Amino acid sequence: MTDEYQSIRLNIEDRVGRISFARPPLNVFNIAMMREINDAIGECASQREMVAIVFEAAKETRAFSAGVAIEEHVEETIYRMLDSFHGIFRALEQAAKPTIAVVDGSALGGGCELVAGCDIVIASERARFGQPEIKLGVFPPVAAVLLPRLIGDKRARELILTGELIDAAEALRLGLISRVVPSAELEQKTRDVLVKLRELSAPALEASKRAMNLARGRTFEDALSAVEDLYLNELMKTEDAREGIQAFMEKRKPEWKSK
Repeated sequence: MTDEYQSIRLNIEDRVGRISFARPPLNVFNIAMMREINDAIGECASQREMVAIVFEAAKETRAFSAGVAIEEHVEETIYRMLDSFHGIFRALEQAAKPTIAVVDGSALGGGCELVAGCDIVIASERARFGQPEIKLGVFPPVAAVLLPRLIGDKRARELILTGELIDAAEALRLGLISRVVPSAELEQKTRDVLVKLRELSAPALEASKRAMNLARGRTFEDALSAVEDLYLNELMKTEDAREGIQAFMEKRKPEWKSK
């Protein structure tokens, strides 16, 4: 457990880092909180054996996140605000650890963008999602990049241009989230996913995520060439890749070294 943070909590246990948003009531991201999130991601990324980073709301809060602090959208602080928020996504891209968002309540604005940036999203039936920035005369930069890739161009444009909020069922149908469960089952479903990830090799998970990231926006041939290079010259040089193949041939459970 790391206790130097004010607006978040970081718990690292059994190869998983859990970052809990703890800025009541609605986990509005201000610059200080976003910098803490960045630092926590850095702590998680520094641990080679880590298989997942989980984002969730602390129990004393009422939303996953209602977005970024409006008072920091002013001219004096807007650059620092964007730099801090976008730094979260750059850090996650660089770390290449599998990410899970656990959403019980609203994920709006920057909260919805963070959901869009995660690999797996487990939401309760009462979760709500949306990008209402247009109603303030601005737009969501991360959503403008990610949402068309995730849910299709036309629906992404509609959500961003109208500021429409959607429920969990619609978010699931669109592909913004992975699963919808009753609120009481959120933690168990999260544990079920983490059990699966903890059985796997951290370097293999990281390489798999990097491969999918590398393929974005490329032609098939360019993407395949980049992924082949990653597979042959990085993944296959890890001890875990050799161990996994050897264990399969010897009909035994692999013993991962996270190397």
